[in-house]
Amino acid sequence: MRPIPGTPPTELSRLVRAEDRVSFIYLERCVVHRQDNALTAADDRGVVHIPAATLGAVMLGPGTRVSHQAMTLLADSGSTVVWVGEQGVRYYAHGRGLSTSSRLVEAQARLVTNQSSRLRIARSMYAARFPGEDVSRLTMQQLRGREGARVRKAYREIATDCGVQWRSRSYNAEEFGDGDVVNQALSAATACLYGVVHAVVVALGASPALGFIHTGHSRSFVFDVADLYKVEIAVPVAFRTAHDAVDDLDVGAETRRRMRDAIYRGRLLERCVRATFVTCFLRPIRVAM
Repeated sequence: MRPIPGTPPTELSRLVRAEDRVSFIYLERCVVHRQDNALTAADDRGVVHIPAATLGAVMLGPGTRVSHQAMTLLADSGSTVVWVGEQGVRYYAHGRGLSTSSRLVEAQARLVTNQSSRLRIARSMYAARFPGEDVSRLTMQQLRGREGARVRKAYREIATDCGVQWRSRSYNAEEFGDGDVVNQALSAATACLYGVVHAVVVALGASPALGFIHTGHSRSFVFDVADLYKVEIAVPVAFRTAHDAVDDLDVGAETRRRMRDAIYRGRLLERCVRATFVTCFLRPIRVAM
């Protein structure tokens, strides 16, 4: 039998673990290629070299062209590639992650298709967000109602703390610039959060679609896990960015830079790995893990 041509993929044991990786990088309007074992991004300003082996997620925005060699490098490195829209606020597709095992997704599927275990996990997720509250007897509808009220209250409180005027969450998914500065920052921040959580979920071998709280979407489980950290990380970053915004500030770019710092400080990748595992194996969730 003839050998398969090309460089063989790197053994999983030699790759950087998902929890130890750099969170994400967002690229737009450039040519993405490969030079040796580095990813390159080139535009009319020059070429930037990016170490591929430590990336959690590469978000490719509008105007990017990516070579076959670059995708090969990212695949061999176990980095998740996510194709997104303008300012990173729309999701189109993603590449594969680290895991080659179906163990986690099988456990996830067993739990999500059983009404009792699904509700138990949903309660565990909400209990992690409502410390001190007893949610053990609440139905799914009651849990969702509490979550909506909690998020609206958090928006108001964080807006007051940051000195930002807040009306409501309002945005146009088709046009990033239609929203006010606060809503633009919130859209950019949550897009970064979803991209990072998506990378972790896929890298571990879980299904992004099999959610316990969210349903009917290709990224339902991504939203489940991301919501554990949205109010803690994404919302404060967005409101602080809006507070500091000046007329010529690129709100999307500044929000992404601040999210990258906040994700690093908050050890988000490590915590998402643990949250994904404990969810799929039916153990209590602790947000501060």
